[in-house]
Amino acid sequence: MVDDDLIFKFRLRLFSLAGELGNVREACRLMGVHPSTFYRWREQVLRSGLEMLRPRERRSPRMPNQASMLTEQRVVAFALGHPGLGPRRISATLAQERWGGIVVSPNGVWRILRRHGLSRRAARLSLVAGYAAPPEPEGPTPLAARHVEVDHPGQLVGFDCFHVGRLSGTTGRVWQYTAIDLASSYVWAELATTPLNPSAARTSQLARRVAADLAAAGWRLERVLTDNGSEFRSQVYGDTVRDLGATQTFIRAGRPATNGAVERVQRTILEECWRPAFARSLVPKLTGLVRDLEAYLRFYNHERAHTGRLTNGRTPAEVIRGGRKMRPR
Repeated sequence: MVDDDLIFKFRLRLFSLAGELGNVREACRLMGVHPSTFYRWREQVLRSGLEMLRPRERRSPRMPNQASMLTEQRVVAFALGHPGLGPRRISATLAQERWGGIVVSPNGVWRILRRHGLSRRAARLSLVAGYAAPPEPEGPTPLAARHVEVDHPGQLVGFDCFHVGRLSGTTGRVWQYTAIDLASSYVWAELATTPLNPSAARTSQLARRVAADLAAAGWRLERVLTDNGSEFRSQVYGDTVRDLGATQTFIRAGRPATNGAVERVQRTILEECWRPAFARSLVPKLTGLVRDLEAYLRFYNHERAHTGRLTNGRTPAEVIRGGRKMRPR
């Protein structure tokens, strides 16, 4: 770290201390800075941002191909509105016509967010939450699973359950029941409470809902992929799958990556829905989380840009509606 970076950190600490104490003169006395200097810096910050506290020689130069101020504002606003999305997803979504057709590369989005101190997801979530302390660090990124070969919706649907936690006003544990069609990335998810473990009745209900939605779009549920949990090993769930004319495949015990699509989408929902929701809520309630999940799934299935190998820029809803011919049994 060079001296210029230390100067920048010193000046940032002065502004932070003034906010903590609520007394500019006391903060200046503790940091050894004259109050008139603080107010001179403050005027520059209010006019041009915190970057003005950095010595001129260390400020990032404005490049000829740098995005316009209006584009920067739209990127920052969208990133704060969807703090769980990364630069690549923000770039792909803003390029859609429904979002204004703003063409900015993922690297350009990252540079814009970095200039505003928002390049890390933790920083965006902290700002949305309204406090300076970052959320808990994220766990290690799991290894990517190998591709599963599917060529049409309904051919293979992954099911899994995710423990959301215990919420105020609820009895027992809140579970998220999730299903994803591997060919289209279309996601179904529901929240429900149980005394302890996930319910086979709920997983069966979700399977019937998936089959009905696929049938309405002209496809048939052919095979489901699950882990070995009791909610999927249950005779109730097995009978439901057979009644729907589908077959059930179990993954190898201890190998959750085999069902990597649903595992990954549950992490996506955690990053893009639950963390922002919990950051905005002082005391999260089940009814509020249900509304948040429904709104997010509408965005995920009908509006969010998908850059996967099979979706190829289309939304999951567009992939499913692309075929109307029912597959024979």
